[in-house]
Amino acid sequence: MLGVCLGHQAMAQAFGASVVRAAKVMHGKTSPVTHNGQGVFRGLPSPLTVTRYHSLIVDPATLPECFEITAWSETQEIMGIRHREWDLEGVQFHPESILSEQGHELLENFLQR
Repeated sequence: MLGVCLGHQAMAQAFGASVVRAAKVMHGKTSPVTHNGQGVFRGLPSPLTVTRYHSLIVDPATLPECFEITAWSETQEIMGIRHREWDLEGVQFHPESILSEQGHELLENFLQR
């Protein structure tokens, strides 16, 4: 399962993480996201410019150990997570947006798993 934005937040919260207000509202803004090159980020450049549309984020201090952080913003906000055992990944940004660089490739990476 791939959680996008609210889906990403809901996935983390379902496992015990807290969803909190972001330091800055990001409605329709692009920003660079750095990633670890694994999972949905396989073969994509890092950093990657993505479209963000959110005012809430997953609190990294509460992310359970069953998840690894796979992507982060310049301000260290969680932009991607992946479950260590189950086939679950989440991204805070919108890969489907035309402003997200290589968003379709990210989605293709998920579908080819």
